Amino acid sequence: MRIADLPPAKDSAARERLLEAAARIFYAEGINTVGVARIIEEAGVTLATFYRHFPSKQDLVLAYLQRVHDDFSARAAAAREAAKDPGDMLRLIGNNITAQLLEPGFRGCAFINAASEFEDPEGPIMRAVLTHRAWFHDLVRNAFASAGHPHPDLAAGRYVMLRDGATTAGHLGDPSQARETFDCSVAELLRFIDEPAV
Repeated sequence: MRIADLPPAKDSAARERLLEAAARIFYAEGINTVGVARIIEEAGVTLATFYRHFPSKQDLVLAYLQRVHDDFSARAAAAREAAKDPGDMLRLIGNNITAQLLEPGFRGCAFINAASEFEDPEGPIMRAVLTHRAWFHDLVRNAFASAGHPHPDLAAGRYVMLRDGATTAGHLGDPSQARETFDCSVAELLRFIDEPAV
């Protein structure tokens, strides 16, 4: 799924190096604090090469967010393949989210971080962020509905909020405690599936 309105990419080693450098630096240091010159230097390409692949820094930021979304989407697809049922899929997605909290260099959710730097609700960065969030909400909402949850919209809203809270707390506080809190809260949501009311 495309979350950003970008022209078709021309695959090349140089473009990949630019995107790798941008993804690493944007996530670690923020987007607005990093200039194009730093990305070009880290990627080992020329200014002309940069502009051949990305007409502006904004295009690079959108490509970075698209890459983050694609990675998340691939992990969700793997969870769907491995799951025994929709409830199990929600557990596996949750396990994937909380495992990231313990990774070295974890700095929260890339989309929440981007939203904090680009607040224009009509801007392309915020639109990409909101498109990703709507996709994720629909993903978990459909899983809750397929699992037979009596209130899938409400459950999905809570799941997304729990993800937001866990990624923020995992960055700013104790990641192990954030993981435990998320897991316990998701278990409560899934209890409506595992132990339906009679």
